[in-house]
Amino acid sequence: IGNGVMTAFQLSDSKTVDALYEIAMQQGGSSEGEPGYRPQYGEGFYAAYVRDQDGNKLAFVVYATNT
Repeated sequence: IGNGVMTAFQLSDSKTVDALYEIAMQQGGSSEGEPGYRPQYGEGFYAAYVRDQDGNKLAFVVYATNT
């Protein structure tokens, strides 16, 4: 089974990423990666990954040097 399609949303700050992750968890989503920095993708890359109840993977991302 593959990972499927992922939709990514680029956001302006890490607080928004954190809030969207929490909303997704409260609404029955499952974690595919808690909010945090992922230096392997670049300096300042901050993201959270969730899967919704239909199996869609969502990424909430900030890609900036100041978050």
